[in-house]
Amino acid sequence: QVQLVESGGGLVQAGGSLRLSCAASGRTFSYYATGWFRQAPGKEREFVAAISWTGSSTYYADSVKGRFTISRDNAKNTVYLQMNSLKPEDTAAYYCAARRSVIASRALNEYNYWGQGTQVTVSS
Repeated sequence: QVQLVESGGGLVQAGGSLRLSCAASGRTFSYYATGWFRQAPGKEREFVAAISWTGSSTYYADSVKGRFTISRDNAKNTVYLQMNSLKPEDTAAYYCAARRSVIASRALNEYNYWGQGTQVTVSS
């Protein structure tokens, strides 16, 4: 079992930056690919970014490509999402997820473990 805890969310002005962290406890997730997803009020949860367990492969949603960067530190059991040039449309609850595979995936239903989410609000 893997427990995931997100942190780093908050209120930021448009154009600003935030860095989200996802800390894993319980069983190490060094052999698990991880991803970030987000859900805005009234909308479905959507893919944001994913990273393989080695960190050698990363994927991004078109809406965040060039602005967000996903990374991981397996020694610290932590995954990060650096978010730059934030826009009001990035406002959402952000969720970290891990899947029992070394290969990253964009598919929400391929992830086995989820965090409780952290709120990101971008003001215009």
